[in-house]
Amino acid sequence: MAFLKSFARNKGAVVGVVVLALVFVVAALADVIFPGTPWDMVAAPFMPPGEMDMLLGSDSLGRDVAAGIAHGARISLLVGAVSTVVALALGVSLGALAGYVGGVVDDLVMRFTEFFQTIPSFVLAILLVAIFTPTISSVVFAIAVVSWPPVARVVRAEFLSLRSREFVQAAEVLGKSRLSIVVGDILPNALSPIIVLSSLMVANAILLESALSFLGLGDPNLMTWGFLIGSGRSVIRLAWWMSVFPGVAIFLTVLALNLVGEGLSDALNPRLAGRRT
Repeated sequence: MAFLKSFARNKGAVVGVVVLALVFVVAALADVIFPGTPWDMVAAPFMPPGEMDMLLGSDSLGRDVAAGIAHGARISLLVGAVSTVVALALGVSLGALAGYVGGVVDDLVMRFTEFFQTIPSFVLAILLVAIFTPTISSVVFAIAVVSWPPVARVVRAEFLSLRSREFVQAAEVLGKSRLSIVVGDILPNALSPIIVLSSLMVANAILLESALSFLGLGDPNLMTWGFLIGSGRSVIRLAWWMSVFPGVAIFLTVLALNLVGEGLSDALNPRLAGRRT
């Protein structure tokens, strides 16, 4: 209850939760609100918003832009969630290994992490998707590969500060295995920054997926927000709604995730929240 009260005090975080809830509802009910597929040609090309039941207009082939945004929300949320889970699994594992074991292992893991951080994340994502051909799996893999290094660094820092605490030393004296100590004693106390970071990673993953789709490196069989923006860039003066409305969807979703992340940070770190106020 204390966590919820602290979270609710951040009005921006509450607004973010409401926006995210709306996005989830639209994504879940996309088939009900817009039956069929978003690829169906249901109207004349370049129909402005509000005409002939076209809430947000139609694109160059007569496809419903609103249907594309609703169905594209599923792909964006799916890519964001799955790539974040994969990145967290890799980053937490390597960060925990480096922070708890230390020494040579720590040096090797950190040099490996720095190698990935020396390459611009977007450039590396483009290279990986281009190598493995554009599919939803390759996009998720590429985003996960470029997203795990910050997680590893955060987890390593937390483990370095926690491994010398009394409760860890007590667990070692009791004869617990290293895996049991890491998973059962240290990791639960390091979850706060990981939870906050995960919300920001989902937002970054949505942006990366949209950018890749905009460049034509998304899955060609799936309707995505980035694909919608990319398909409308050549006719932006004639049909501005083709790019503007998907862009607004991306903006609101990413903004909501960042607001939720800030709210989680305030709720999980009340001292930090007090300093900001």
